[in-house]
Amino acid sequence: MDHAPDYPVGREPDRYPGSPVRSDRHPMPVNLKVRRAKPGFGYNSQDGFEIVDSIQMGAREMSNKRENLGTDQRQLGLRKPMSRRGMLQSTAALMGTAAVSGPLVTAVAQAAPTKQDAGKATPATKPPIVASDSVAIAETATGKVRGYVRDGIYIYKGIPYGDTTAGSARFQPPQKAKPWTGVRSSMQYGRVCPQGPRGTWNQDEESWIFLYDDGVQGEDCLRVNVWTPGINDNKTRPVMVWLHGGGFVSGSSQEHRSYDGERLSRRGDVVVVSLNHRLGPLGYLNLASYGEKYASSAHLGMLDIIMALEWVRENIPNFGGDPGNVTIFGQSGGGGKVGTLMAMPAAQGLFHRAIVQSGSFLRAVTPERSAILTQAVLDELNLNPSQLDLLQDIPVEKLIAAGDAALQKTHLQGGFVWSRVADSLGWGPVVDGKLLPRHSFDPTAPAISAQVPMLIGTTLNEFTTSLNHPENEAMTEAEIQKRLADMYGNDPEHIIEVFRASHPGAKPFDIFSLAMTAQVRQGAVLQAGLKAAQGTPAYLYWFTWKTPVLDGRPRSIHCIDLPFCFDNTNRSENLTGGGPEPRALAANVSEAWIHFARSGNPNHAGLPTWPAFSAESCPTMIFDTQCKLQNNPDREERQALETTSPFLGFKN
Repeated sequence: MDHAPDYPVGREPDRYPGSPVRSDRHPMPVNLKVRRAKPGFGYNSQDGFEIVDSIQMGAREMSNKRENLGTDQRQLGLRKPMSRRGMLQSTAALMGTAAVSGPLVTAVAQAAPTKQDAGKATPATKPPIVASDSVAIAETATGKVRGYVRDGIYIYKGIPYGDTTAGSARFQPPQKAKPWTGVRSSMQYGRVCPQGPRGTWNQDEESWIFLYDDGVQGEDCLRVNVWTPGINDNKTRPVMVWLHGGGFVSGSSQEHRSYDGERLSRRGDVVVVSLNHRLGPLGYLNLASYGEKYASSAHLGMLDIIMALEWVRENIPNFGGDPGNVTIFGQSGGGGKVGTLMAMPAAQGLFHRAIVQSGSFLRAVTPERSAILTQAVLDELNLNPSQLDLLQDIPVEKLIAAGDAALQKTHLQGGFVWSRVADSLGWGPVVDGKLLPRHSFDPTAPAISAQVPMLIGTTLNEFTTSLNHPENEAMTEAEIQKRLADMYGNDPEHIIEVFRASHPGAKPFDIFSLAMTAQVRQGAVLQAGLKAAQGTPAYLYWFTWKTPVLDGRPRSIHCIDLPFCFDNTNRSENLTGGGPEPRALAANVSEAWIHFARSGNPNHAGLPTWPAFSAESCPTMIFDTQCKLQNNPDREERQALETTSPFLGFKN
């Protein structure tokens, strides 16, 4: 199977249908490679597959420059009827201008001239990609690295920040990468932490809509990727460090095509960093009770992230970044990692702002739950405490399989309750009184990171959609009453009545989705309130834009915000539909992330005034086709659920 390129081949198209044609560029054919897309009724965990398609491009370009934000936003006014095919045909690759000297290793095919251009001299164009033995060479503490340049953005992938975690290093704290001589080629993503198979490889719709890349697994996986507008230029750009999702058990820095940092780096003049770290039993098998050798084994994935942040502090000035202005941001499990870092003493001083997207895990794994899971793994492997050192020699595939089997036997049964998300996921950092002295946001926000402002939010429908299950659209009132009773207990009729009053005309499944997702939103509201109580700003958002693909059935699904905060809506067109509307919303969302990273305040000219959170008014920025600020937009709905077990779980 061919390896998918980082971007569709070809330049960004010039116009949307009906707009003026520029004379200096021509629409180009684009070979589009689409990658893959977890299961369970109503809970979509977004994995994927690979298909290949080719389309002819012809669309009006939109700027990815910050100074042209207003132009991007005005594209929202271009609401001409457009077919689904037209939306897909308006997808675009990235824009940029900078040229780099040196011999080219990679060339880009140019569009064939039109008939009217035949016979005319064609002016030389600047190649979008420059890869050369003498270009994009940067210094790190362990040696020189060489990346490549795409439209003026320097890109480095797979730089080691730590040594291999295989063999005798398994279940041990990370060690710094060994130095190398010469120049290390760093153009390809590094190894992904070994993990089990995706739950939705056989789900066709998810495999199509989510453009995943599983990469190549290996225990030598402690790698960082960097996107920057400049190197060795003495600039002090804000640094944005991305922590991937997948709970604490799966995922990588490359699994979503939307994770690519090029557009975000260019739009905001920021340095974007992403990383891989240990997951599942390799990162969180709690062997601490079996001796000092394994004292930190329940936190290895988090210690990896801390080492990566130390790498940033030491090396990022050479990549044009400011180690004194680092924002950590993550979605789903990545958001949970952000919250956990805020409570870990070893991480303090390594970051200065924090963004949590659909990942307000207020509590960590308890020692009791962790001990049960650890014993189940040892039972699967038929090992007793005197044989623990054999764990370092067991084939990694066998270890991962034992971890998956143990999780299936010990994880919490029943509905997925957000207030107990850490225990439900099983693998994750444990409150041990040392490395993680307390729960991250229970009962209060951690005092050791009180000075760190936060940006926090969720999507409208999160895990409860009809993706993979079109039959859910026909769900009846009686069915949703039963399902809501299973989750929330008695009086589902009252819950339905309250939600329908706020959403008149909504079909039964819409009411069910909103009611189920309210507990995820409640976690974000509580986290913002706990941060605000420290006297430090927290900004709350609610991403409510719904994708038009698959007849809109995915709605505002978990992960829908990713292409928008990275400004990659066309790169993720199977999810967003592509075209001007999502591109314009992406301008608003990514600019908010950039402004927050730069100053700790997400306000910018494209949005209504966005006040910091207060418990009294619960100001919430609604990200949609028309962005707006609303106070307490769902107060009645959340009040209707506050005495139910899932909501009471936030307080117990």
